[in-house]
Amino acid sequence: MPPELKLNQALRDSRERLHPSLRNPNWLILRQRRKIFQAGLDRLPGRNCSVLDVGGRLQPYRALLGTRVDCYLAVDLQLAPLVDVAAAAEALPFRDEQFDFVICTQVLEYLPDPRLAASEMRRVLKRGGIAFLSAPSIFVRDNDKECWRFLPEGLRFILKDFEAVEVLPEGNSVTGLFRTVNVFLVYFMKPRFLLPALEWTVVPFLNIAGWLLEKLGGKSVVFAANFSVWARK
Repeated sequence: MPPELKLNQALRDSRERLHPSLRNPNWLILRQRRKIFQAGLDRLPGRNCSVLDVGGRLQPYRALLGTRVDCYLAVDLQLAPLVDVAAAAEALPFRDEQFDFVICTQVLEYLPDPRLAASEMRRVLKRGGIAFLSAPSIFVRDNDKECWRFLPEGLRFILKDFEAVEVLPEGNSVTGLFRTVNVFLVYFMKPRFLLPALEWTVVPFLNIAGWLLEKLGGKSVVFAANFSVWARK
């Protein structure tokens, strides 16, 4: 694929991650992650922040930072249209205390040693710097690539060297249930040529139903599908 087409595709994928369509089976948790990110931006140390996006192939939340950013760097194992540096999360090629803000969403599950990556992110953060992470808690998506699933206490353990850690569910148990059903239907849909029909009918219906029924789940997060984390060095 030509570089220009790759860039356009990356930008489309980024917009879909930030503002997912109702046809997206992950709509319920993606909208929750966006709300958590937006609500926590007052934690950042002022404006003119230096930002590191670990696994930043799409950078969906970059647009929400607005004028807070002075420098934004994305690092990933592979160079891509939006990636600045090719490197592993467990060995970041940056000096100590270089960044004010580190973003790492949906990456930890792929790493053989997520504790090492957390240590590296803490190392490159300035004193008082902030990290925003997210990680799944249920079912495998890439069978041959993913290593882990995370619960709140596991995330706190991985980030135990940070000064303060707040783990937030991306929706409650009802949210997780409806999102899981949606992903299950999309994954197992046969024959595959019927998938577009499913995405235009059943998936939006379940997304709306899950959104309307979320309050019934109360504070229960037993079946929460994903967690976001704010951590301060």
